[in-house]
Amino acid sequence: MTTHPTTVDTEAPVVVRLGTTVHAPLATVWDLHTDIAAWADWNTDVDRVEYAGPLAPGTSFRWLTHGLDITSTVHQVVPGERIVWGGPAHGIDGIHVWTFQETVPGTVTVRTEESWSGEPVAARSTEMEQVLRQSLEAWLAALKAKAEAVAGAAAAAERH
Repeated sequence: MTTHPTTVDTEAPVVVRLGTTVHAPLATVWDLHTDIAAWADWNTDVDRVEYAGPLAPGTSFRWLTHGLDITSTVHQVVPGERIVWGGPAHGIDGIHVWTFQETVPGTVTVRTEESWSGEPVAARSTEMEQVLRQSLEAWLAALKAKAEAVAGAAAAAERH
């Protein structure tokens, strides 16, 4: 039986936790983020994604980001609230947790935390932490920009 982690590895040499506030409905943010096959459409750091679904624990997807060809497995999905995926890539074992909370209607707090372990990380943990932090900051910014643009377009369409 395959185990599916639901939290980051708090003992890993690198753990990064970040968050942002997105001014868009929860459904918009969740749908964008969990449409894995479309990540490359709005996240410029993702070059390619191969994903056939379903969005369920045990489903794997392959993606290319920052020159790394990664195969990740979905570990947990709580619709509208949480998604966890991870897997090994180039000697790095990553676990990535995303949570979504609508704080007021039309405003969502998105939190991400990711752990990296493995020999390359242990050898250069400070550098690897900086790389991961920059990647997650860019991902959050891209998700925020796209979700707010979609929400703005939907609001404009409703006014006309």
